Amino acid sequence: MVATTVDSISDSGPGVDESIVARAAQRLITAAETRRTCAPLRDGLISPDDVATAYRIQERFNAARVSPEVTVVGRKIGATSQAVQQQLGVDQPDFGVLFSDMAYSDGDVIPIDRLLQPRAEAEIAFVLGEDLAEGPLDIDQCRAAVAEAVAALEIVDSRITDWNISFADTVADNASSGLYVLGTERRTLDDFEPVDVAMSMRIDGEEVSTGNGAACLGDPLNALSWLARQARTFGEPLRAGQVILSGALGPMRPLHPGATVTAAISGLGTVTASFTTASEVSQ
Repeated sequence: MVATTVDSISDSGPGVDESIVARAAQRLITAAETRRTCAPLRDGLISPDDVATAYRIQERFNAARVSPEVTVVGRKIGATSQAVQQQLGVDQPDFGVLFSDMAYSDGDVIPIDRLLQPRAEAEIAFVLGEDLAEGPLDIDQCRAAVAEAVAALEIVDSRITDWNISFADTVADNASSGLYVLGTERRTLDDFEPVDVAMSMRIDGEEVSTGNGAACLGDPLNALSWLARQARTFGEPLRAGQVILSGALGPMRPLHPGATVTAAISGLGTVTASFTTASEVSQ
C-alpha cells in the first residue's frame, strides 16, 4: 500500500560522477531529438537506485530543452499510485519538470508523432496562487497556496525502449514526462476535497482506468506537500502561477493513433484529447 506520507529523497551515494551524468543525459537527448528510443541508463551507466545521479541527469537533460520559446511552467509528480508503481516496477514517487510546449487544452487534437511510447493518466492539476518556498510546507500550507484545481490528462512517455525502466531511469528521463491537457472547469479547494474525488478514464469510449483521490499518496495534497519539500531541497521551490500535476488517480493506459481519451473527475468535470498523426492534424 502506498504510504500517505513520504520521506525526502535520500542521496544514494557518496558523490555524483559528472562524466556519467553527461553521457547519460546525451543518451536521452539523442533519443528525444532523433525520435528513437534508447537503452536503459542502468545499462552501463548508473545503478537502478542511484537517485542522486539520476536527478543530476534529469537537470542536464532538461537544460538542453530550455530556450527563449520553451520555458518551465510547473512540475509533475510521478508514480504516486500503487497501480502505477506496480506498472513501472518502482516503489516511490518522483518528480519532473513541465515545459510550456507540453501544454494542451481540453478538446485539442494532438499529433501523436510528438511522442514515442505514450500512455495516458488522469489526475488533478493544481495551479498555485502562492509560492511554496518557506515554512513547514505541510498540507495546510499547500492547501492555502492552491488557487485552483482542474481535471488533467498527463500523457507520460519514455525515451527508453519498451518502458524497460528502473527508478533511476524514469527519474533521469524527466519522470517519463510527455504532455499534459487541462480541463476547463476550475475549482477552489473551498469547493471540494481532492481526496474525495472519483475518476473514470475512457479511451475510444471504453472505460480503461478508475481510481480516486486516496490512490494518490493517500491524498493529492500529500503529494503536493511532498513535492514542495523536494523542490525546496533541490533549490528550485514551487512558485505562484505554476501548474502542478499531482499524480495519477488510477492505472495508466497506452495510446494509439486515432485514440480519443476522456477523463471524468468528480467535482472537476471532464477533460478530453484526441491523438492522430501530424499529417492528419494538418488536413
